[in-house]
Amino acid sequence: MGCVDGWRPQDEAESAAGWRLWLALTSRLWPPAEWDGTPAAALGGLREVLAECDGIRGACAGDQAAAVLRLVDSVVFVVSLPLDLWRDDVLPVDADRAALLHSDLAGVVEHAADVRAVLARGGGWAELEAR
Repeated sequence: MGCVDGWRPQDEAESAAGWRLWLALTSRLWPPAEWDGTPAAALGGLREVLAECDGIRGACAGDQAAAVLRLVDSVVFVVSLPLDLWRDDVLPVDADRAALLHSDLAGVVEHAADVRAVLARGGGWAELEAR
């Protein structure tokens, strides 16, 4: 995570933005149980994460220097890659394509875990991350 390893919210608004991002990254990354087998449907949670990132960016509009925005930008970048690749793919996956999709989602999950850890340490809720 480099330059944001030491993220600390500068005020209550940035702390709230960090909390929102942490929550968004805790549960929406893998397809839900009712997944229909298509890559496009598997990405629903990633679209929700992007929407939350847009909301966080809007909430921080008055403070473009907020360090949490670097974290948001990193999430948007990483989430956008599989979205761009798979968003229009509505054919159910076979074993080979499932492995590729899983690899792409695993990369997002790994990045999200890193961002969550940074947020938890800086925001003072690290004990929640250990669960």
